Amino acid sequence: MNLWLDDFAYRTHIEWWVFALAGTIAVAVAFLTVGFQSVRAALANPVKSLRSE
Repeated sequence: MNLWLDDFAYRTHIEWWVFALAGTIAVAVAFLTVGFQSVRAALANPVKSLRSE
């Protein structure tokens, strides 16, 4: 793979922390979304939910 990448004229080096930061942000967004939906479901009135179905 490195030999194939050496053939390109322009190369860039991506630091390891870029991947770590992207993974951390993705996990944080997932936890915030799940947490928000869980709180919203816990605070909802179950009777109102059953009437609409």
